[in-house]
Amino acid sequence: MVNVIKASGEKAPFVSSKLLASLKRAGASESLAQNILREMEALLYEGITTKKIYKEAFARLRKSSKPMAAKYKLKAAIMELGPTGYPFEKFVGEILHYQGFDVKVGVIVQGHCVQHEIDVVAEKASDHYMVECKFHSDQARHCDVKVPLYIHSRFRDVEKQWKKHEAHSTKFHQGWIFTNTRFTDDAIKYGSCAGLMLVGWNYPRKGGLKDFIDKLGLHPVTSLTTLTKYEKQTLLSGNHVLCRDICDNPKLLSKIGVKTGRQKGVLEEARALCDQ
Repeated sequence: MVNVIKASGEKAPFVSSKLLASLKRAGASESLAQNILREMEALLYEGITTKKIYKEAFARLRKSSKPMAAKYKLKAAIMELGPTGYPFEKFVGEILHYQGFDVKVGVIVQGHCVQHEIDVVAEKASDHYMVECKFHSDQARHCDVKVPLYIHSRFRDVEKQWKKHEAHSTKFHQGWIFTNTRFTDDAIKYGSCAGLMLVGWNYPRKGGLKDFIDKLGLHPVTSLTTLTKYEKQTLLSGNHVLCRDICDNPKLLSKIGVKTGRQKGVLEEARALCDQ
């Protein structure tokens, strides 16, 4: 039994089934996943970090298929939507947009007592949501109970003002919190008790951020292994957060300076992710 060091600094036994499952979720065949697992098991030593394991597995998967490697690095790709957090807000807005919501990102909303800057306001039929996005560039950082406490107080102020309008009197209003990491147990307990919808990387078990991305095929441009860090940041600066943006408008690659000879490879990788 070999113990690994997680991003949080915790020590835990290496579980081969978890690595195998993550490789298969990325699209690896049973034989490819087993081959990579065997190679990784040969590299294990006491105290190896999960980051090191991920890096080695990613390198091997990338040799076989860039789109599979791009899907495998999804969690790291979400981390690259920083450092400001605004690209993450835009990304969450796109997730809701592709589910049929009318979405506004980064808006000032009048509450009953004061004005509030809201990350995302989403409406569909009789549903009206105030969505706050908590982005962390460190996987070890979690949203503790102070986050839903604060968001809930803001939501109640906004909801009170919304309900003054006749068109909103019969609507269902709810506060949502999206984070790219995790919630503490107390944060989940309070959110559930207060009627907030919490969406973390893998919370709830069915319907977490990872599930939304896989279900909708909305991979961020930071997933692409064929683009440089500078090129990704240039796309994000232009409010292009989805691989789908490149699939729908390949001319974006020329606009950010990707040489013609590289564009085919980038498009092939982006389209493979869009198709998934």
